[in-house]
Amino acid sequence: MSQPPEPQYPGTPPQPPPYPGGHAQPPPPPPYPTSPPLPQPPHAPDDLDYQTGRGKRAYYKAHQRGADATALGQLALYLPGFLMSLLMVLLVTGILEAVVGLPYWIPTLAWIVSGALVFHRPAEDCFARYLLKLRRPMPQEAARLQPVWQEVTARAGVDGHRYELWIENSQDLNAYAAAGHIVGVTRFALERLPSAQLAAVLAHELGHHTGGHAWTSLLGYWYSLPGRVAWRVINWVVVFTVTITSYVSYLATAVLILVIGILTLATITVLYGLPLVLLAVPYLIAAVGRRAELKADEYAAVHGFAPKLAEVLHTMHGMELQTQHYAAAAGKPLADPGTLAKLLATHPDYPTRLLRLQPYLRAPR
Repeated sequence: MSQPPEPQYPGTPPQPPPYPGGHAQPPPPPPYPTSPPLPQPPHAPDDLDYQTGRGKRAYYKAHQRGADATALGQLALYLPGFLMSLLMVLLVTGILEAVVGLPYWIPTLAWIVSGALVFHRPAEDCFARYLLKLRRPMPQEAARLQPVWQEVTARAGVDGHRYELWIENSQDLNAYAAAGHIVGVTRFALERLPSAQLAAVLAHELGHHTGGHAWTSLLGYWYSLPGRVAWRVINWVVVFTVTITSYVSYLATAVLILVIGILTLATITVLYGLPLVLLAVPYLIAAVGRRAELKADEYAAVHGFAPKLAEVLHTMHGMELQTQHYAAAAGKPLADPGTLAKLLATHPDYPTRLLRLQPYLRAPR
């Protein structure tokens, strides 16, 4: 129950009501900072053994990056696609020359030279922002990411300032190596992984860059893009035409299919079977991509990050199994990928990657 107010006696000035805490006057306001503190993201423990960073001298290798056998294999597999794309570009530029008078060799040469944009910093910036949907690290994120990156690159003998660090606003555990200098990590990896595990992930991505996997895959994709577009247009036209003729008569459909077959056979003959080779190229490129992942794992392991990389792979494998378990419990089990889907996978399965790390996890005798 509340206390009744004290009676007021004659000649006594009215007393102000007491304030919380028993003060006769309102308590002074708490000091307000001139600027509110910035929100701090949750940080995982900094358990990394800084052997070469944080003020210690680092020794850089004379040749810090190149193109290993996997990268050269990627370029070789993209060669048929490049030839098909070149054929399409010459066809389109020939039409432009006939219509507007622009010499065909000008746009053709511009398309060939455009591959150098893979190493052009402003072009990489646009690629990271608008295609990969990455952003620059905020000050708090950079304060956590930079020391770990410097330690990784110093151990590898690589100048880390040559690369650009990016962040993806994602709650997935992932990281990226793209173009010539892009290294990206998700917010989940940055905020939840301990520093030693984060270093192992970054070492894996550095292995993609030093091995040439990142720029060769992007370059091959760029030069095969016109051929891909032409193939999709041709496929759409054929399906649309066959569908339309099927409403007219079965005879017209049969004649159209026969004509398409003759044209396809003639094209294959004239181009020495190149279109048939293109059918097998995606599977070969995926196989080389899986090899590139194993090579990047090996790069991280050689520089002392094998135990922590194995921990990350175990975590990712557990998350994958958990997703399958939840889907099965909800009555919607995930379908097991078929043989063709497995052949088109660009990453090896986690048990394979963990098995390949075993030689680096054994204690030295």
